Amino acid sequence: MNSYRDKFINAIANTFFSKLPHSEQQFIEEKSHLLKFSHQEIKQIIDIARDLEMWNEPTLEKIFPDHDQRKVVFSRLRKSYEAIRDKKNSYDNFQLKNIPKEQKFTFKVAEKQGFGLGLCPVASEKTRCCNLLTLDAVESCGFDCSYCSIQSFYNQNTITFDSGFKDKLLNLNLDKNRTYHIGTGQASDSLMFGNREGILDALFAFAFSNPNVILEFKTKSDNIKYFLENECPSNILLTWSLNTPTIIENEEHLTASLDKRINAARRVANKGIKIGFHFHPIVEYEGYLEEYKEVYDMLQNTFKSSEVALVSFGTLTFIKPVIKQLRNREFRTKITQIPHVDASGKTSYPDTTKEEMFKHAYESFSAWHSNTAKDDAVFFYLCMEEHQMWAKTFGYQYSTNNDFEHAMLGAYCKKLNQPYLI
Repeated sequence: MNSYRDKFINAIANTFFSKLPHSEQQFIEEKSHLLKFSHQEIKQIIDIARDLEMWNEPTLEKIFPDHDQRKVVFSRLRKSYEAIRDKKNSYDNFQLKNIPKEQKFTFKVAEKQGFGLGLCPVASEKTRCCNLLTLDAVESCGFDCSYCSIQSFYNQNTITFDSGFKDKLLNLNLDKNRTYHIGTGQASDSLMFGNREGILDALFAFAFSNPNVILEFKTKSDNIKYFLENECPSNILLTWSLNTPTIIENEEHLTASLDKRINAARRVANKGIKIGFHFHPIVEYEGYLEEYKEVYDMLQNTFKSSEVALVSFGTLTFIKPVIKQLRNREFRTKITQIPHVDASGKTSYPDTTKEEMFKHAYESFSAWHSNTAKDDAVFFYLCMEEHQMWAKTFGYQYSTNNDFEHAMLGAYCKKLNQPYLI
């Protein structure tokens, strides 16, 4: 029969045990031998230790219960961990660790199979979706946002451009009698690489030759040089993903500051380009509603509603590969320190928290949606949320994804002064 040490060695295989400080490794091994933790209990204890270090919270040893019965110890440990996980976060004493000071990545140009035009990768029948089509002009992103799912799909240190992108775009066969909404900011940031490899040249030519396409560029950068120096198609939207200074400084590493993003949006709006803003994710922490309100007010004081096509809201959602990827990194983040509940096959905040953040956000923009009949009305929407959440926070909901898409495209076309082709 194998000794308990053999069982312990087997239990820590394919875990984050080796990522833990040596003192914590010794502590876990000693307690496991003493209390005879099961295989699954050891794995969970390792994850707990890894999370506590990542969240910059008290160590496993400091919260470990003093008791001689295995089940009692493990149960109390889980409760202590969950209490830390589920409390409202504070960034007051949070210390960053191993965050890069500059963007370092390798550029690669390669012929890709297929084109990369498809449905939004997070689309789900369980959530209300706008049926956005996405165009993977670039794969992977040079920014380092803690919560980003791109890191679980691509090699984050290699930025890949499709050598055949321009030709594939020119040969794309679209129905001229239908309005399309295509976004380029799903597999990478739309603007951070500018016109490298002729990406923006190709996309502008595509927009000019396909006036029935609403082409959306989404960014966290302030790299707008190309848009200021060139004639811009009238059927493009330039949108910024925004957050509070607290989240930008602690979780959206290497991105442009809030002021730089807003200033960039102001400059392109001055040129007549319609803009939009995405608050995704809204993150709960101590004082978050007040800080987000400051950002909402800043936008309404900086822009006219006639200049803004859209404002969207969303929050943190996780799939297991992303959580595993985050635990594997040698850095600190509070992004996974939330009360994970099921959210249509993923995990996210409880509905009560979502209702608070989305209702507060929507009501904060009342001046931009109080009269939806106005020509300058802004289109508001929730991203990746169950349709019931709309009624609870916006006061209305769409019966189907197609109804949502129809309302969105109609609003965008009106804002861009172009016909909506159903």
